[in-house]
Amino acid sequence: MTVEVNLVQTTALALLLLVLGESVRARFAVLRRFAIPGPVIGGFFFALLTLVLHQTGVASLEFDTSLQTPAMVAFFTTVGLAGSFALLRKGGRLLIVYLVACWTLAIMQNLIGIGMAQVVGVDPLLGIMAGAVSLEGGHGAAAAFGPEAEAMGAQGANAVALAAATFGLIAGGLLGGPIAGWLIERRKIEIPKATAQVAAGHHQHVRGASLPASAGTRAIETVDEELGNFEDAEFEDAPEKGAFYRPLLNATVVIAVIMVLGTLLGEWFSDATGFSLPGYVGAMVVAVAFRNINDLTKLVKLDDAALGLISKFTLGFFLTMAMMTLRIWDLASLALPLIILLVVQVIFIILFTLFVVFPLLGRNYDAATMVAGMLGHGLGGTPNAMANMDALNQRFGVRSERAFLIVPLAGAVLIDIVALPWIVFCMNWVG
Repeated sequence: MTVEVNLVQTTALALLLLVLGESVRARFAVLRRFAIPGPVIGGFFFALLTLVLHQTGVASLEFDTSLQTPAMVAFFTTVGLAGSFALLRKGGRLLIVYLVACWTLAIMQNLIGIGMAQVVGVDPLLGIMAGAVSLEGGHGAAAAFGPEAEAMGAQGANAVALAAATFGLIAGGLLGGPIAGWLIERRKIEIPKATAQVAAGHHQHVRGASLPASAGTRAIETVDEELGNFEDAEFEDAPEKGAFYRPLLNATVVIAVIMVLGTLLGEWFSDATGFSLPGYVGAMVVAVAFRNINDLTKLVKLDDAALGLISKFTLGFFLTMAMMTLRIWDLASLALPLIILLVVQVIFIILFTLFVVFPLLGRNYDAATMVAGMLGHGLGGTPNAMANMDALNQRFGVRSERAFLIVPLAGAVLIDIVALPWIVFCMNWVG
């Protein structure tokens, strides 16, 4: 029996699951420890329910997900609006080195994914889904690019991308701190004198390293109080009640206009070159250009709290909808190849951070802390990176100010300038 769920019902269900996921996440510390987003929890719970219904033959659900794409485009527009090139000057040479390392990692993750997909005998598009899409990109990029890959003929791509992103969150949270700690002890790295105890004023320290409000997929996920708690920090000083209406309206209008221009750019680019450029990538490109022009001209005043609110809601909504419509049964024939792909990816990032990133960053305490951060966001997300660095610094009693500035700027904001176009190129290349 097929049950059709209309647009209003699908939207209401997604919102209910989003609230459910956030509530469950707040209740269980283990979910917060590994920075599992609320939308993933709520959406995956319902996906398991639909799996049971499907496998038992009780019902097959068909959803109207028409609102998923506009929400996704709006979210990636907020990602682009966070891409200020002025941030590069803020971090200095060390930020440039770390950012280039992030870009290199994203490039290699896709190349490894494509190569390993051919080795294990699956569609190379699935290798990309288990590469930079899900690891550097997280659940947001996985939910965005998965349907694109399926439209290009890669069956099960959406399920692969989201499963790989979940694996990455757990692996990134487990590996970052222990590997960086081992590095400090083995290399006998000198621990700098503490300017302030890490444990003291803990909440304020991490808030001081918080990201721009619209920092994107990995930036707006949350970390529990015990792990750094920068959740909603950007909204604490937001105007109350009606006073916040105008900034929210201005941000919404800017995002809407950029969405239209970005979609037109994607269509024009595809027609002119024959390469598929998704509308949300076009919107992000236009948003980056607008942000940097606006930084110089001060044409429009954008409120970070308003952008952050829109960013957080649109990500939560479209990601919940993507997860709840996940066809888990498509993973059955791909389980072993996917495991092999992900194990190789984990081995590579460990070797890359130990033998390339750590030496380039100076082989010191700051470098080791940033290794913990890269293992976090390179496999999972920025909350993993922040949690890894925080745990490591608490262990040794000194907070690395440089790491807490550089890692979120590069790993949550600036990396997408190269990573997303590279993903689009690779998908067109092999698809």
